[in-house]
Amino acid sequence: MPFWTILLIAIGLAMDCFAVSLGVGTAGTAKDARATFRLFFHFGLFQAGMTLLGWLAGKTVVTYISSIDHWVAFGLLAFVGVRMIRGGLRKEGEEPAIPNPSRGMTLVILSIATSIDALAVGLSLAVLHVNVIWAALVIGGVSASLSLVGLTIGNRLGMRFGKTMEVIGGLILIGIGLRTLVTHLVG
Repeated sequence: MPFWTILLIAIGLAMDCFAVSLGVGTAGTAKDARATFRLFFHFGLFQAGMTLLGWLAGKTVVTYISSIDHWVAFGLLAFVGVRMIRGGLRKEGEEPAIPNPSRGMTLVILSIATSIDALAVGLSLAVLHVNVIWAALVIGGVSASLSLVGLTIGNRLGMRFGKTMEVIGGLILIGIGLRTLVTHLVG
């Protein structure tokens, strides 16, 4: 498979990472360099890892996962999105509804939700006899890069528009989850 084909696949897979990073950036809770690094590193790592896992899993596991992967992605993204919306609607001085998304279970949930499709891509790469290590590195690198770009843009929008952008960011996450769900259910 030519490099350009793998690159296009990587860009397609990274769009969810970009959009989620954009939404997270608008919340304004992941502004420092460490939080930024954790987010783009984990998004890239999970994309690459799920590609490898899909390649290893084979047809048996993918058949089970493919029947529910869209529901899992929707549920995870909707959960985080609702928390972001609640955070955007809270009054000043109240506890944030969503903690720093670059830490703990929130980071894991976002990383899994954005990388579920990479599992199916990994299976496809195994069937096509593609060098999966190279492909996973490209997919992970592109996902990390686009996540960094999305987070940077989101942080700038969040600083300018504050809580409104946090609500919009939550709506974006829910929208991505709905798009994933509808795409899989409708075809």
